[in-house]
Amino acid sequence: MKKKSFLLTLGILAGILSTTIAQTITTVDQRRKIEVTGYAELEVTPDELYFNITLKEYYQDEKNQKNKVLISNLEKELVKSVATAGLAKDALTISSVGGYHNYVDKKKKPTTFLESKQYILKVDKADKLDGILSRIDSRGLQNAYMGRVEHSQKEELKKQVKINALKDAKDKAGYLLTSIDQKLGNPIEIRELDENNYYPQPVYKAAMMRANFESADAESVPDSDIEFKKIKLSYRMHAIFEIQ
Repeated sequence: MKKKSFLLTLGILAGILSTTIAQTITTVDQRRKIEVTGYAELEVTPDELYFNITLKEYYQDEKNQKNKVLISNLEKELVKSVATAGLAKDALTISSVGGYHNYVDKKKKPTTFLESKQYILKVDKADKLDGILSRIDSRGLQNAYMGRVEHSQKEELKKQVKINALKDAKDKAGYLLTSIDQKLGNPIEIRELDENNYYPQPVYKAAMMRANFESADAESVPDSDIEFKKIKLSYRMHAIFEIQ
């Protein structure tokens, strides 16, 4: 008897709970709502340019392997060039150290090992790069290229673009409802969609070409005043608003 009474009570509670859940779902589903997607974008000029520079040892008399130009001398030249450009000491850092065997005759074993170093030069503008590279021994410069670009306030800029995208969604929902004589209510759901940001990876052509000419006069190389392509930040925010 007690068992039947317990099962009956359990069945009644289950029925009440099921009814309550159904009513809640029905209430949510029956709310009038509008779904929109807001969009915002922002273009900014990068103020952090990371320039990769690789120096390598070499022989002034390559055929006879004489008069070796050491990596330490090339590095001093680079450091001096960076300082002359008015950049801070910590703007230049070493990213890797390596080297290679110098083969005079491919059929014979290498007679020497030549060291190389890769550096990262961080600048806020590109206008000094031509001058810096033009003061470096071009035979000791293995390669030089722009690695990446960034903006120092990137995270704050991202936040602002997202806020603007959400405001755009609200404005869109508002004027759509106004067109049918309805009023915008409180937000029901806000969802951030995938970001679509573009960070250009430019090649600083003028500087690279300039560095390949051994006979160039460093003092005659003007600083470039051409800006890099801008970073584009764009976001979409999906929002659901209640219709009053």
